[in-house]
Amino acid sequence: MSTNLLIKDQNLQLSAKAPPPDDKLFERIARGIETDGYVHLLAALPEVITDSLLDYLAELDGHNFRSANTGRGVARAHNRFVRRDRIHWMEETCPSASAWFDWTHHLKTFLNQRLILGLFSFECHLSHYRPGDFYRKHLDAFKGESNRVLSLVVYLNRGWQPDQGGELVIYSPEDGSELLKVTPEFATLALFLSEEFPHEVLPTHRDRYTVAGWFRLNSSINDNIDPPR
Repeated sequence: MSTNLLIKDQNLQLSAKAPPPDDKLFERIARGIETDGYVHLLAALPEVITDSLLDYLAELDGHNFRSANTGRGVARAHNRFVRRDRIHWMEETCPSASAWFDWTHHLKTFLNQRLILGLFSFECHLSHYRPGDFYRKHLDAFKGESNRVLSLVVYLNRGWQPDQGGELVIYSPEDGSELLKVTPEFATLALFLSEEFPHEVLPTHRDRYTVAGWFRLNSSINDNIDPPR
């Protein structure tokens, strides 16, 4: 095969992995964020994206996951009374993650145009909750102290049953009442404003895999690169 044909074939394979932007899905996300500050969409992530995330997950083993910390930078600490999940920060350079990062880039562009959010970058990790693991009520960002603007959670668990726990619970910032309980069903999406909504992950009774990500503003100054990990 000639070099030109080989390049063409590789480009066709790449284009098959990354679907065109789904403006209908993106508009549903934008309307939810605009109206309520959060949105929950069952089995909404395109199949080609979930397939790529499952491929990425399959390439890892237990040694690639580390006990998750609370806080960031110098305030980072490990506290098993607060959270017990294990995480793996995802890298854009991994070929099996390309469709996922392309999708989040298109979503970022759409939300910036539609809602004028000023989103600059995206970071994410895979999260593994083993039976008994949880994450107590917390905020992903504190007002004026973080650059996380919008939180995104995707679930990678097939055949989740109602009695298996592991729900994401989102609470009202005004009175602490429960606004939404998200069962971690396969390809389900949950997004919410990072500074606004306290939330927690209830104890799970089976292995639970998610991708948790954050769209961020840019606060890199001179040699201080944001975000720190």
